[in-house]
Amino acid sequence: MAERKTLFITGASSGIGEATARAAVAAGWNVGLMARSADKLDQLVQELGSASLAVAGDATDLVAQEDAIARVAAHYGGLDAAFANAGMGVETPGTEAGDPEEWRRMIDLNIMALLYTTRAALPELRKTKGQLVLTGSVAGKVHIAGSIYGATKWFVHGYAGNMAQEMREWGGRCTLIAPGMVDTPFFSEPKPEKLQAEDIANAVVFALSQPPRAAIPEIVVMPMG
Repeated sequence: MAERKTLFITGASSGIGEATARAAVAAGWNVGLMARSADKLDQLVQELGSASLAVAGDATDLVAQEDAIARVAAHYGGLDAAFANAGMGVETPGTEAGDPEEWRRMIDLNIMALLYTTRAALPELRKTKGQLVLTGSVAGKVHIAGSIYGATKWFVHGYAGNMAQEMREWGGRCTLIAPGMVDTPFFSEPKPEKLQAEDIANAVVFALSQPPRAAIPEIVVMPMG
């Protein structure tokens, strides 16, 4: 039986992160789960068992991410993949009507926290020729009137391509996951006719399951409805 690989996930307490934790464990991975909601992480670990480790913390804190990744790598003997998934939108869209403090929180989470995951994980991923997975969005591929959220995802898309080039130099891979609308707590109203978090989790596991010769730079997942 092959040794279990280990995946670190931010935003792991709900939505895409939680679904990916379940899908990865089912596919034979260990998972390190980071989010601010310690109680939700503990419940998920109770469900997933010894293949999961909760490392509660704020993804917008570089030291917290470094500590979380160090704990996960020490616990499972290394790190094979990191999924920078934590993100948020805004309640008040637009530039004139928008809330600059809300912009700052969104940029801290959608951009800075993703950079922190990458920075903290790369030393471990280099040891395993591992993989970085970033949650982008179809909003990072098209122009949406006045969308500052979409602009943060354009950053993620550009950065993912740049990291794929850098990681290739030492045998690592970077995959961007770009979902269309997903029915998750990201939205205040349920959207049951749209994609489910499990659909995106399946795309992450697909990318992680490819042989070392195959790089998957981007996966776009769109709802049929």
